[in-house]
Amino acid sequence: MERLGTGIGWRPEISDAVERMPGIDWVEVVAENVCPGHLPEALLRLRERGVTVVPHGVSLGLGGADRPDEGRLTALAERAEALGSPLVTEHIAFVRAGGPLTATPRLEAGHLLPVPRTRDALGVLCENIRIAQDALPVPLAVENIAALISWPGEEMTEGQFLYELADRTGVRLLIDVANLHTNHVNRGEDPAEALAELPLEAIAYVHVAGGFERDGVWHDSHAHPVPRPVLDILTDLASRVAPPGVLLERDENFPEPAELERELAEIRAAVEKGGQKPTPGGTAPATAPEPAPGPARERLALSQAALLSALVAGTPVPEGFDRTRLGVQARALAGKRADVVAKVAPELPALLGPRYRPAFLAYAQRNPMTSGYRSDALDFAGQLLNGEGALDPDAQKDLRQWWLERSGPAPRPHSRLARIRRTLTRW
Repeated sequence: MERLGTGIGWRPEISDAVERMPGIDWVEVVAENVCPGHLPEALLRLRERGVTVVPHGVSLGLGGADRPDEGRLTALAERAEALGSPLVTEHIAFVRAGGPLTATPRLEAGHLLPVPRTRDALGVLCENIRIAQDALPVPLAVENIAALISWPGEEMTEGQFLYELADRTGVRLLIDVANLHTNHVNRGEDPAEALAELPLEAIAYVHVAGGFERDGVWHDSHAHPVPRPVLDILTDLASRVAPPGVLLERDENFPEPAELERELAEIRAAVEKGGQKPTPGGTAPATAPEPAPGPARERLALSQAALLSALVAGTPVPEGFDRTRLGVQARALAGKRADVVAKVAPELPALLGPRYRPAFLAYAQRNPMTSGYRSDALDFAGQLLNGEGALDPDAQKDLRQWWLERSGPAPRPHSRLARIRRTLTRW
């Protein structure tokens, strides 16, 4: 397996700092945020220096009941080829539900949601991963995710589930030690037990990230410093196997370059410390029979649609779920939705000011997301223009112009709003 070394998540906000940072062997980019024909110059310069670039997908939904979308797989393959990547990565998660399998409206989570650790879900996930592997030009690795909620009636631990997955498909694993810590706090799962059950030879690389705890719930924010418990889990992992690569993830609230370099030094030290204390490997868990994927897809589709509908559409909480935790997750999803719409359509918070967030959250309560964030922004603006929210005349005029420029049949002439846009990121 290729040795990657020490890396950092490449983001436009820290691109200059990453270029100057010593000891960076590789970077990871969010696949959906780069265009193969228009790669950022800073990323191209890193590649020319021999820095490996790995595309990390977030929207494939390999853990969903549907088979992977061909268009999304093609896009991921194009990015791997454009970046000359040795592998691509995605998540063990579902991100949408509903549709033909359930005869219900398609819903989008806008977030990575946990897959139930059942034989049904495992069988569907294995088939989806095989489909993805056949469509991609390089090996695939999949990541364990953080979760606020647990599925009732689970049949395997996380370690057992991941072992089965790798054993049946040959897929590589991207182990996120921050997510193991999140699941320890939120779901009472022992990170050491999970590591002991993993097929260590399947590990492609490791993610490390920060978060924060509020009211007994750990939020995997990727916007805070890496805490000591996460570094300790990394040390435990490194005592069992020399990880081919370790990467620091940071998505928001970027600190000064010196602070990022300090965190990278702590990560290197944690890996080195683990290498000095070898831990005996665990025993392989017993394998389970693989179910037929057809009926399993239908059962999984119904259960995922019921959960997602409760989270984003206010339908009754499915039996066996923790109502309080589902409420926390629902509020987190709505908040993330507001934040991402503000990024892809920065004119909206610029026009609405402090009214933006409460207005969007009120809109989100009544309107589940059925497509992407850009469509969500247009739908939100359209509802405001239809009278669902008090706007002063100037804001009403500018918002209407913004909406027409993006939803009308032909480009509209520039307006006063264009002057606002020149000071903001275009979308």
